[in-house]
Amino acid sequence: MELVKSRIPAAEGPQHDDIVIIGGGLAGLFCALKLAPRRVTVLTSAPIGEGASSAWAQGGIAAAVSEGDTAEAHTDDTIAAGAGIVDRQITLGMAREAGERINDLLAYGVPFDRDLEGKLAVSREAAHGARRIVRVGGDMAGKAIMAALTRTVRDTPSITLIEGYSAESLITEGKKVTGVVARPVEADGRPQLQLATRALILASGGSGHLYAVTTNPAEANGEGIAIAARAGAIIADPEFIQFHPTAIAIDRDPAPLATEALRGEGATLIDADGNRFMREIDPAAELAPRDIVARGVFRMRRAGKPVFLDCREAIGAAFPEHFQKVYQTCIDAGIDPVTQPIPVTTAAHYHMGGVLTDAMGRTSLDGLWACGEVTSTGVHGANRLASNSLLEAVVFAARIANDVATVITQDGTRRQAEIIAGAERELFDENADIAKLRDTMTDNVGVIRNEAGLMEAISTFEALERGGSSSTRFRNMLVTARLITVAALNRRESRGGHFRDDWPKSDPAQAHRTYVTLEETLHRIDELNGGRRHAKAAAG
Repeated sequence: MELVKSRIPAAEGPQHDDIVIIGGGLAGLFCALKLAPRRVTVLTSAPIGEGASSAWAQGGIAAAVSEGDTAEAHTDDTIAAGAGIVDRQITLGMAREAGERINDLLAYGVPFDRDLEGKLAVSREAAHGARRIVRVGGDMAGKAIMAALTRTVRDTPSITLIEGYSAESLITEGKKVTGVVARPVEADGRPQLQLATRALILASGGSGHLYAVTTNPAEANGEGIAIAARAGAIIADPEFIQFHPTAIAIDRDPAPLATEALRGEGATLIDADGNRFMREIDPAAELAPRDIVARGVFRMRRAGKPVFLDCREAIGAAFPEHFQKVYQTCIDAGIDPVTQPIPVTTAAHYHMGGVLTDAMGRTSLDGLWACGEVTSTGVHGANRLASNSLLEAVVFAARIANDVATVITQDGTRRQAEIIAGAERELFDENADIAKLRDTMTDNVGVIRNEAGLMEAISTFEALERGGSSSTRFRNMLVTARLITVAALNRRESRGGHFRDDWPKSDPAQAHRTYVTLEETLHRIDELNGGRRHAKAAAG
């Protein structure tokens, strides 16, 4: 990538450490704390503690910490939910580290719920065979965890924060990542920056905001996957998107979430006549894996039948105390969940696919590690087990911190961020093109897919590339949308979060993970179009 540097002295850029973490969610902040007292810079598009899906997590952290539960049982449940493509060894290792990572979070000040004996209180969620969800205030886990980590990070002198900047591309020398180009999120006069790195840790979050209906914040727009893919990284399992079955249907973007734990405590899904339709779909009814429940809700709504989550009998008057966040959201929308059922819909919630990593969080590019939702570690398979995401984030963040410390010697290097002139600034309105992309993903690459819809999506993306916004953010979103869509087209079966109504059965021959590069994806699009327009794959 050719960069034109300004005549403004480099010394005017902010100081940064050459171990850089992209992302201020749970994975990024936990990794920064685990690296302390080694100096590290955290680059984040929103102020830390904001703009991260971690802060919105309501369920909690899955951990086999109660009497009689085991890491092996936790692993078995994860494999069952993952629909045949979970890496057992990686998952068992994660489950065995859960207790240690919970203790870390306690040390950082996370006030996990406790029972009358002072032990960690645990609840049950869908597809778990035991009560193993460690929570805060019922449904406040994400908010409480992020608040505790944010306080600790701001009090840790070894951590430098560069807030309000988004990574737009990686700088490489061959297959080694040597830096990152970052743009200001707001057109506020600040320059674009180039940060040289010895170790770059990608913790930029998921891709839910590629969809028009999502529970994810706007920052979770798939850019992390895109910048890694453009640099040549291998992407794994991009077709597997988890859609949450119980986003609260009150016309908000992002859609607020009615936590899985409500159904774990006995809440039921009903139609307008009060019928529990999930009992006719799966023996586990509301506690079936999320993909099954999501499809049940989606089909009802597609048929024009509203769906509600009924908490009146199972939770009732205890709702305000046990599920504070959901309760307040409902009250603000004019719904009293103690006496009224909650209207719900499906929403893009979690991306099981992402940048391929090994057990230590290393990607296929030297100098680049990754953790959190931006990755595909092999833990989630085709369908993430509820509350495994926060656990995965802290386990792999800790492993990366240890790995980086063994690979990168501590020399106390501090650098000035170089200011880039002539590089793109986001000074124009791209909302219409982003809205078109998001609508296309929801309509054609959503809960239920088929060849016709996927081909229509690919055609739309081609048109957007030719005539849409030239902003780097939009182009990055387009990259990740294509990776998801082409992988969904290539997988001619249904498995976990990927369901095709033209190939509704699982094919044992396809019980394997997807590994793909951006170059391969663009060549596949060329084949579909009968041309070679994308021959230079990573140039955009």
